[in-house]
Amino acid sequence: MSTISQSLKLFLNLTTVQALTFKRFDSRLASHGISLNEFMILFHLGEAPDEKLRRIDLAEKIGLTASGITRMLSPLEKLGLVRREANSRDARVSYVKLAPAGKRILVDATATAEATSEQILATVKTKKLDDVARVMVELGGTIE
Repeated sequence: MSTISQSLKLFLNLTTVQALTFKRFDSRLASHGISLNEFMILFHLGEAPDEKLRRIDLAEKIGLTASGITRMLSPLEKLGLVRREANSRDARVSYVKLAPAGKRILVDATATAEATSEQILATVKTKKLDDVARVMVELGGTIE
């Protein structure tokens, strides 16, 4: 087999690490009744001004299509974790707003996510984490 570049090695390793960490987060967040993707939705809404975002903006932050985010939001709406909010100035625009029940789950799930991330990264030095975090933002990550 031919030798592959450092950049390809990086992306192959990123894919593997992402899959492994996704499974670990999903299993831990299941105790709160949500998946990692659902946690990410609640997290981004919780960080947004007035705890609301346009669907398209939320989709971009999560890395999904507009239709993908709509499919993910439907069960969250039925569970009362998020709700739709109309734009008073433009009827074509609607927002997704974090509901009180979603905020409660977000607070609890954030503690679980923090503990999970600490366990996963326990052996990695802080300086290395800072460097990796910078690279992730340069590659398109949205959380600084």
